[in-house]
Amino acid sequence: MIDRPLTIEGVGSPTIKGTGKGSVIEITADNCIVSGLKVEASGSDLVNEDAGILLRSNGNTIADIEMRDILFGIYLFHSSNNKIVRNQIFGRPELESGARGGGIHVWNSAHNLFEDNVVTAARDGMYIQNSSDNTFRRNRVFDLRYGLHFMNSDDNLFEENVFYDNIAGAAIMYSKNIVLRRNTFVHNRGFSSFGILFQDCRECTIEENLVLDNAVGLFLEASLNSTFRRNTIAENDVAMEIFASSENNTFTENNFINNMSPLTMIGRTSSTKWTSDRGGNYWDDYDGYDLDTDGKGDVAHPIHNIFEYLEGNFPRVRIYLNSPAAQALVAAEKAFPILKGSNEFDRRPLMSPVKIDTVFPPRETGGSAKWFLLAFSAVLLGVSFAVFRGGVAR
Repeated sequence: MIDRPLTIEGVGSPTIKGTGKGSVIEITADNCIVSGLKVEASGSDLVNEDAGILLRSNGNTIADIEMRDILFGIYLFHSSNNKIVRNQIFGRPELESGARGGGIHVWNSAHNLFEDNVVTAARDGMYIQNSSDNTFRRNRVFDLRYGLHFMNSDDNLFEENVFYDNIAGAAIMYSKNIVLRRNTFVHNRGFSSFGILFQDCRECTIEENLVLDNAVGLFLEASLNSTFRRNTIAENDVAMEIFASSENNTFTENNFINNMSPLTMIGRTSSTKWTSDRGGNYWDDYDGYDLDTDGKGDVAHPIHNIFEYLEGNFPRVRIYLNSPAAQALVAAEKAFPILKGSNEFDRRPLMSPVKIDTVFPPRETGGSAKWFLLAFSAVLLGVSFAVFRGGVAR
């Protein structure tokens, strides 16, 4: 228990081992520094939120801590203006994901900085609730349930974070003015899984992210007035699943590459804007032309064909995806315009992909060979990647 301002600096990574009950370190004083330690053996009580480090104060720095065998990792409870940097948090992989705590858990806490942390084997990598004006930068989260899970938390910034090999990448709910910039969401797969989910969000900015090899790349329900710009959505089963309740969102200068289905629309139509003054998006299956060589197609691109349109309202027909019957229906739609399909069109599709610098997990720290083949394919199409260099002890 730290109840007065202290600096605790570990020399040679000494271990502070808990008793298996409660939190290992609890800080109630402001302006403390704890760094260079190994922290182990917290309690196992989810109700009491036993943690490796429990913060109940402001202005602290938690740095270069390695945590193992803990329920929650670093828990901020009504705790603001802290710096949480370069920590490695390993939960309890022997437990079912629902029985674990969050790696970084933030409740009713504002103006905190989270940088260069690694989180794995927790329930959720970063769980944020009722916490605004926080910054999350260059964190790496893998092998857990939700990489990022937060609700009722406005004005948060996420930059250059990597979320991979989770059941779901990010679930963002009941929040506004969220900025996601240059993050990577790779191979997040599981039951009802997605790269990024937006539920009841508004006025968000999502730009220059890589959403690769997920069950569903982007999921939007009841989300309004957000901008999706210069993202690469590639190799997903479904690139986007959008409910008609999501209105006035804008997609521009995004790359849609080698997805099995580009869009599932739940409802008859949406007010999604697929183009702006700079043009529309790049679609790898666009078969139009550019006679005036301005880099934008002269023919509108239908976002999804009639079979994919039907699939959004009758999910069971998905079993026939790529079947001869589905292909015949698509061919009939092109040959006979009397067939009524989707109203979703990109009026100014781009002829070439947009070059984007995106963080990508390197193979030596967890990225699989498949991801690198996918990334290399995208590079050939003109999309560039900056490799994430954060290390992790196994």
